[in-house]
Amino acid sequence: MDVTAVVTIGSVLAGIAAAIHVYIWVLESVLWMRPSTRRTFGIRSEADAETMRVMAYNQGFYNLFLALGVVVGLVLLWSGLDLAGLVLTLFACISMVLAALVLVSSDRRMLRAALVQGAVPLVAVVALGFALTRVTAG
Repeated sequence: MDVTAVVTIGSVLAGIAAAIHVYIWVLESVLWMRPSTRRTFGIRSEADAETMRVMAYNQGFYNLFLALGVVVGLVLLWSGLDLAGLVLTLFACISMVLAALVLVSSDRRMLRAALVQGAVPLVAVVALGFALTRVTAG
């Protein structure tokens, strides 16, 4: 397969992963106290959500910063700074995958959430990692 096609596929997947993490940021940092958000995260009461509000707000920004890492990496990649863009995008996507592993290792019931936040960046890592081996070899 052509390296450009692999980079394109990996970039699209990384972009989707970034969008998922922006959505998680919105839920955790903007919409946290809404009943629908509480249900999404399995928070039983408004009082429990209030207790967790500061932690969720902070955690949401971690997700936003991972998404921004992907976006900056993709901008660098597609503006001609191939190596820097690939490395930054890979770092952000690998961080997303590792965060998903931490989530599921802390509570097996979080498997679905971990798959939501980690599956797409994992596939992006495979594609972009392949592309990185071709960029550095040539």
